[in-house]
Amino acid sequence: MDYLKSVVPSQLIAERGSNIVVINPGSENIKVGLASWQTPVVIPHCIAHHMKGPMDEQTQINKKNWEQIYTFPVSPTRQREREEAYQMITSHLKVQPPNHERGRESWFRKPDYSEGGSLPWTEVKETLNSPNMATNADHQANADISDANAGSIDESTRSSITESSSSDYTFKHFICGDEALKISPNQPYFLRHPVRRGHLNISQTYSMQQISEDLYHIWDWILWEKLHLSPNNRHMFSAVLIVSETFDNREIKEMLSVVLQDLGFSSAVIHQEGIAATFGNGVASACVVNIGAQVVSILCIEDGVALPMTGVTLTFGGEDISRCLLWVEQRRQTWPPIDTDPMGKPIDFLMLNRLKETFCKFKEGDSNAPADVYYYKAGLPPDVYRVAMSALNVPSMGLFYPFLLMPDEYPPPPRPWFHDYEDMMEDSSHSEFGKRPEGAETFFSGCNYALGMQDPSQYSPKLKKEDNIVGLAEAITNSILATGRLDLYRKLFTSVLLVGGVASTKGLVDAVEQRILSAIPDHVDVDMVEVLQLRTDPLTIVWKGGAVLGILDFGRDAWIQREHWVRGGIHIGSGQKYRDSFLFQTQTSWYINN
Repeated sequence: MDYLKSVVPSQLIAERGSNIVVINPGSENIKVGLASWQTPVVIPHCIAHHMKGPMDEQTQINKKNWEQIYTFPVSPTRQREREEAYQMITSHLKVQPPNHERGRESWFRKPDYSEGGSLPWTEVKETLNSPNMATNADHQANADISDANAGSIDESTRSSITESSSSDYTFKHFICGDEALKISPNQPYFLRHPVRRGHLNISQTYSMQQISEDLYHIWDWILWEKLHLSPNNRHMFSAVLIVSETFDNREIKEMLSVVLQDLGFSSAVIHQEGIAATFGNGVASACVVNIGAQVVSILCIEDGVALPMTGVTLTFGGEDISRCLLWVEQRRQTWPPIDTDPMGKPIDFLMLNRLKETFCKFKEGDSNAPADVYYYKAGLPPDVYRVAMSALNVPSMGLFYPFLLMPDEYPPPPRPWFHDYEDMMEDSSHSEFGKRPEGAETFFSGCNYALGMQDPSQYSPKLKKEDNIVGLAEAITNSILATGRLDLYRKLFTSVLLVGGVASTKGLVDAVEQRILSAIPDHVDVDMVEVLQLRTDPLTIVWKGGAVLGILDFGRDAWIQREHWVRGGIHIGSGQKYRDSFLFQTQTSWYINN
């Protein structure tokens, strides 16, 4: 402890951070890097698998089934609610109605391809004697075994997922990250997202075994290609797994198996995103609002201790704003007459997401800007249209009026996997609590030992709201008010921490402060709301906090050793149970075989 008080932070980071890999898996993106790095690599959390054979009608059907695109038709009631939300927002922001008389004048096709003439599609073939063939040989062998064991793929299809018969070229067995999203639709590949809406994307056509295999292939590819960590050397590294509060305990257990058993790390520890965010910003208490691509997760932290009764999850995020941007522009007739399909063509979603990040903002009045829209055709250069986009401040307001975003059109995955799951924030009043180690500091290590001294019966899983269509301001207000203490109200309402990719949207801070202040009930004696200033990029602040927690390493007992996990046993002399993780928050216990 004396050494930790005297050591220079940069020296501590260099000593410990170079052997710790920090992994923060998300629904849309995964962030991975060494703890000694300033920023992680951010990779789309997806994988495209190769299918051999002509793209006939049956293959197209199988491809759509495997790609796990679950979209649902919009009911007339939802359409009316969306229109009402749109009218309310445009009236409040004083957005001028569209001038339909302009018609086609709001866009025109650019006469040249100077900005987007090069082919955007991923090269899916490689020569048989290329260096990648040798380095990826083990990966492809493992993938062959994975596909052969996949329960939802029939015998005739299993034999089709193999290499090309070409003597000079072969299809890449699988492609991960950005390149997977840019594969031409006419190529024999199907895309999978192992995580969706804050949960593992489990369904009748996408089993837990297949998801675990996809997680392994994606994470293994990142470790090899981006971090240059050979499988033979990973036993010298430890892993910090930063997970969202939306994951269930069994889902976290499966990810830990990938980290320890499949990837071969020597040890691992779990930290929650909410606590990691406070460490990343250097604060002890805050209402952490993590606005991700597909979910919004809200959790209050007091003096380094997470308060489980304040957990709120909203099943919408940045992706829904991108889709809403397309709907608004099409409704206002400023979008060219092209087939833009963000759910069916991932490259269209990349374009919409780029437009959202560049132009969408929170602002009163008209918000217009010219932009280039690309129409991607399989195997060809894109057509480019110059578009006079309008009402660019409307889509982002869907955070406060979620009916505008239509989150139920792209809902969370079905949950037939198990019905007896344990929530990460679930009440554990029938279990024995671990004792606080002698001399342990509550703020450090991210371990909530202080909660062990409180009555756990006051925490109820019913207080955790999920899948409710409620606006961001109301959700934040309800989360803070769930603490039940006036002194804590005042502290947390002036310590709102906005993180996640959407948190960088222009004007969001002022909009959140104003709307939370309006949402606070009159009987609550709070007259100030303040959003904390960020010290780093909101997209990676959670990852950075996890790196800090891994380097500080005050709770060494929280780390799970690989040999114990693989044995499926429990550490001798330890009374810890994984079910109690919400009492310790970031402290994991040993795996128990039931």
